[in-house]
This record gives sequence, structure tokens and C-alpha cells, in this order.
Amino acid sequence: MHIETYISDLLYRYDCVTIPEFGAFLTKRISAKMDESSHTFYPPKKVISFNEQLKHNDGLLASYIADAEDIPYEVAVQKISKQVKSINAFLIEGETLNFSNIGDLILNADGKIIFEPSNNSNYLTDAFGLTEFKVSNVNREVYKERVEALQDTLPIDITPERRAKRNYLKYAAVALIALTMGGFAASTFYNNQVETHNQLAQEAANEQLDAKVQEATFVIENPLPAATLKVEKQQGRYHIIAGAFRVAENSDKKVEQLRAQGFKARTIGVNKYGLHEVVYSSYKDSNEALMALRNIRQNFNKEAWLLVRDLN
Repeated sequence: MHIETYISDLLYRYDCVTIPEFGAFLTKRISAKMDESSHTFYPPKKVISFNEQLKHNDGLLASYIADAEDIPYEVAVQKISKQVKSINAFLIEGETLNFSNIGDLILNADGKIIFEPSNNSNYLTDAFGLTEFKVSNVNREVYKERVEALQDTLPIDITPERRAKRNYLKYAAVALIALTMGGFAASTFYNNQVETHNQLAQEAANEQLDAKVQEATFVIENPLPAATLKVEKQQGRYHIIAGAFRVAENSDKKVEQLRAQGFKARTIGVNKYGLHEVVYSSYKDSNEALMALRNIRQNFNKEAWLLVRDLN
């Protein structure tokens, strides 16, 4: 059994993989870094260390081996124990034990295990596909000479020395941008004004259309001639509504018609829908108003209704 294969698999997913009765491999994430001496960039990675004090069986390695080899958990524990005995014997002989893609283990003079991690694998899954790379020095003087030779053919200056001589171009560009933005703002304002005008014209056209529809649907045969009457001011908050008209002339005609029938009709203003309301009469007493409403519905207009409102 190649126990290092299973340990390597688990190190991608866990920060601690314990070999029961031997020790544990630990991982710690470090950020990307650059070695200035060698001009080498290193991606983020997991650094592996070994702690021989952590020997308690947490079940992680044994469970993984049992699932991978399709064997009982107890059998996997026995196989790990047998492997640990072989590893200890190998180290006692003074040999260096290599765990592929993990690192090397060896005993020092005090009988302590020394671990040297391998740099061949990166167990940080977030850095998958990233490798170290080196960069070369940039010779700035050489590039500066090339830039100075090229900028004679360019519309802008790149080097600070030459850029200072063409400051007037910067101000001209700023002025051009300001004029462009001003023209755009003026154009936008004009378009908004036109849009507002069109909207108002459309609303006026709609109102005129409504007026024509109202005039067409309300026709009084043999209209009475206009007459000047002295009408006493009515008071009260109970109003019997005869109808509501979008056009004021139609409401006036309705008032004349009702007065001819003997009612104290009048207009009481425009409601929230923009319609001119006409009442048969107004009353201070609610009972009196209800009796009058009943009479009007029975003899004149089944659609009449009672409005309760204080008039200014």
C-alpha cells in the first residue's frame, strides 16, 4: 500500500492529515510572493509541515483508504499500523524516507523526525494551473531612447521632457471636450423641451377629443334661451348629484334644464377627475336630503346619488 498517495489526495482538501501512531502532516496557506534576487514570482500555495506529536487517530486517513480500496474500516486501520511499523524501522536504520510529492523524513541525532517539504506540488486548489516564472530586467535608458525616436511620429508626447513643451495641446483638448459637452448638453435640453411640448400638445388633443365626445353624447332638444335669474345661496353639506360633465357648457345647460323643472340646481365645482358636478339641490339636514333623493330617483333620475361634502 502506497500510503503517501492517499495522504497527498487528502492534503488538497484538508489542513491536517494524521498517520495514527506516527505523526501528522499540516498545511498553511501563504500568499503569492516575489524573490527580488532571482526576479521570480511564486503563486500562492500551501506550505507543508510535520508534527510527530499529533498521533491520535482521527479516522480521516483510515476512512479514505477504506472507501478507496473498498475494505472495512478496521482492515484499513490494521494496514496503516503495519505501514507505520515499516516506516519506523526504515528511519531507525538511518535512511531517508521519501513521500512522493510531499517531502522527505529522516531521524536526527536526538531521535526526532526532521521533515523537508517537497516543492514539486502545490496543494492549494485556488492556485491550480499557476506556476512560478521569472522576469528579466528592463533597461530603461534603452527604451527611453527608442521612445524619444518614436514620439516624433506620434500625436502625443510620451517622455516628460517633451511633454512639457506641448502643454498648450492639453489645454486645447480640454477646451474642445468642454465645447463638445456643452453642445451635447444644449442638444439634450432642446430635445427635452421638444418632448415636453409634444406631451402637452398630446394631452390638449386628448382633452379636446373628450370634449367633443361629451358634447356628442349630451344633446338637449329645444334648448331654452339664456336667462338671468336671482338664485338664493344654498347651504348645507348634503348634495344630490344630477351628473358630472367634462365640458362646463354642458353642465350649465343641465343646470338650466333642472331649474326649468323646478329644482334649485347649480354647479358645485370640479371634482378630482376634472368633471363639473351639477346638483339638484343642497340640504343642511341629512333626513331631508334622503327624502328628496328618494323622490328624485322615483320620478326623475334613477342614477342620482347623495354627496356629503363641505363646500368652501
